[in-house]
Amino acid sequence: MDYYYFLSPCTTSQFCGIDLRLTDETLKINYLFHLSLRIGSEEWDIEKQRPKNIYLKKYKLLNAKLDRIKILITESIKERIKKKKILTQKILASQIKKYCYQKETEHQENNLLFYVKEYIGKKNGLICHSTMKRYKVFLRLLERFEGYTTQRILIENVNSEFVKDFLQFGKKEEYCESTLHRTVYFVRTILNFAARKGIRTYTEELVVKKFAPQGTIMTLSEQELNKIEEMEVPEELQDAKGWLIISCYTGQRISDFMNFSREQLQFIDGKLCLSFFQKKTKKHILLPLHPNIRKVMEQYQDNFPKYLSPHLYNSQIKEIAKLSGLNEVLRTRKRRGFRSQIENAEKWEVLTSHIGRRSFATNFYGKIPTPLLMRATGHATEQMFLNYINYQQQVISLSEHFERLAG
Repeated sequence: MDYYYFLSPCTTSQFCGIDLRLTDETLKINYLFHLSLRIGSEEWDIEKQRPKNIYLKKYKLLNAKLDRIKILITESIKERIKKKKILTQKILASQIKKYCYQKETEHQENNLLFYVKEYIGKKNGLICHSTMKRYKVFLRLLERFEGYTTQRILIENVNSEFVKDFLQFGKKEEYCESTLHRTVYFVRTILNFAARKGIRTYTEELVVKKFAPQGTIMTLSEQELNKIEEMEVPEELQDAKGWLIISCYTGQRISDFMNFSREQLQFIDGKLCLSFFQKKTKKHILLPLHPNIRKVMEQYQDNFPKYLSPHLYNSQIKEIAKLSGLNEVLRTRKRRGFRSQIENAEKWEVLTSHIGRRSFATNFYGKIPTPLLMRATGHATEQMFLNYINYQQQVISLSEHFERLAG
């Protein structure tokens, strides 16, 4: 079955109608349907037969509808052939009209997406917003994969062939390899969820090679941090500079450190500490204040800098890094349009709020016992913690241990 979406010629309106040509030489089908869906011609990707930006909310919904129409038509044709009923353009046109007005597809219990939605529903309120958001990204990606294959993902077909086809689809769509691998691991979780309900699954077949992150793990060295601390910056960058230093000496995510307040301070055996619950993990963190954080707070009458939005903060720390001369060229992942790719870039260009968390882990690794660092960062496993350590620093730490043992 061959589906081809294209735009009708625009007349008085700037929006064009979307048409569908359906052809199949075996079934002697060559039908043309005018859909009750419209889009601006400049927003249409002729080659991919869909909106150019499928991540914009209104076009995300439109693209999902176009995918769903293909799946439902395929199912309708198969059903009529199975029942040996006559298939006409009029019948399909009537069904397509109904599909265009459907808000959401109902999934049967033998469908993978049925269990994905059920699993996400059960987790609602039990997991943080960012995790829920990531689960929904996986769901939308699997829905797009259904549209790509023009058939529903049945639980019984989620096996090694599914992995192969899914990775092929992801490569064609230029998704980041880590996103594809995380989606497969999420599907394993869903299969385990279904298996606990007595559903037969093939979880053991969902194997992907271990993902090796590409590019450099971005951190600020102690020397670079000292350079930033000593540098005078314009007044409008002062708060961002303060938060950058604080993040590098607490190892917390922006959702946590940007909300630090004097009310979270308390003394433990005469040591001034921060006491808070991480927004993502809900873990309680009790963290002694590094002297460099105290220096920042002194500039704010023993308080923290004012709150900055993540967008503004990320923008301003790039300016600070540029002023500090952090122009080392690195091989790193940089976002281009809707995708990210590995390319060369100066260090200041790719700084983000997460650099503080990575810098904390890297700079203190090998100097402070790892369990204490993990308690500060909130990592559950050493394996996850080590993903934050610059590989070069791990090598240096191992070398220093060799020298101590040899001496």
